[in-house]
Amino acid sequence: MTKRERVVRMSVEQPLWRALTAYRILTMVYASLLAVFGRDEYERPWVAFAYLVVMAAWTLATLPKVAGAVSCTKRFLGADLVLALVGILLTPLADFDAQHMDGSTLPSIWTAGSVLAFAIKGGWRWAAFASTFVAAANIVERGEPSRDTFHNVLLVWVAAIAIGYVVEVARASERTLARALEIEAATRERERLARGIHDSVLQVLAMVQRRGTALGGEAAELGRMAGEQEVALRTLVSSGLVPTTRVSEDAAEGAVVRTVEVDDEDDGPAGGAACDLRSLLAPHAGSRVSFAEPGAPVLLAPGAAKELAAAVRAALDNVRVHAGQDAQAWILVEDWPDEVIVTVRDDGPGIAEGRLAQAEGEGRMGVALSIRGRLRDLGGTAELISVPGQGTEVELKVPKVSGTPNDSRGKAGSGR
Repeated sequence: MTKRERVVRMSVEQPLWRALTAYRILTMVYASLLAVFGRDEYERPWVAFAYLVVMAAWTLATLPKVAGAVSCTKRFLGADLVLALVGILLTPLADFDAQHMDGSTLPSIWTAGSVLAFAIKGGWRWAAFASTFVAAANIVERGEPSRDTFHNVLLVWVAAIAIGYVVEVARASERTLARALEIEAATRERERLARGIHDSVLQVLAMVQRRGTALGGEAAELGRMAGEQEVALRTLVSSGLVPTTRVSEDAAEGAVVRTVEVDDEDDGPAGGAACDLRSLLAPHAGSRVSFAEPGAPVLLAPGAAKELAAAVRAALDNVRVHAGQDAQAWILVEDWPDEVIVTVRDDGPGIAEGRLAQAEGEGRMGVALSIRGRLRDLGGTAELISVPGQGTEVELKVPKVSGTPNDSRGKAGSGR
């Protein structure tokens, strides 16, 4: 089964646009009710109702404009702000006492919706720009500004700038998260690629090198070339030259993009029926490999079982390559309530101290990728215990409820 990557768009900014849409509708209704119940206070009620009809029609007609950052254009923001300012300045024409006593303007708190649109779209600078015009219009409309007038103006100005600043911080955090996800996706892709190459191509090249050297003549030259290609390929894999993902390209539009691995062949919601791990490990049993398992099935998710079996196969390959063809190996399977433990032990010469770090530095990723990498992807662990002259023991632990493995590859290669 192959896997591909699907791009999933996420955005912490989008809920703000939905909240703004609801706010505009609710405040439109609120301003209309204020005018209806306070109609006796207007000397020219027709001015108030004419404006409110236009405001209501504009609000409902432009709902798609405040659905997202792309649709909320500068032209719309400018027209929306002008409509709010006109409503504020028309208030004294409808109510002669408006300039002499504190009260609600015609658009009332609907005006804040226009300022908030600026804040969400462009950040705190845009919010300061819009709220400054609203503050000036309120002071002009009042004629004789009171302390409450300045208080309300300052409140709108500070709140709008604060919201705009929060939006900018959220966008910066999204870009940082997008970059981190991109690095993680690239790293995981590199490990999958390295694991697949290690399990197939590198093993073949190493075998060609050994056989060619043993045969001599022209075969020795072929073996030498195979050895050079093996070194070059190991260097390429360890350097991380893998295709990058599209994670951060869409982040500029206020969206975090997360790469999600999906199976090209759908195994169903649960990823298929559980697999008996014993059936995957039993074929390894032979004259040189002893297999001990519980009397009952050891059930794991299919992907997890295949990856665990591949890690066991990698450990056995290491036994054959480093401990010799005559080395004895033992496989022990333990089925616990919350995890499965598989232990692979051999009676070989063991691993010298520092050898694993040296091998990893040389690009030989047998333990790092084919074993530990697989277990890490499953949410499990791989512990290696080796004493020179007393053999090596690899303990693989996989939780019963594990993440979906990144990939299922073929045979594991050498390279402790």
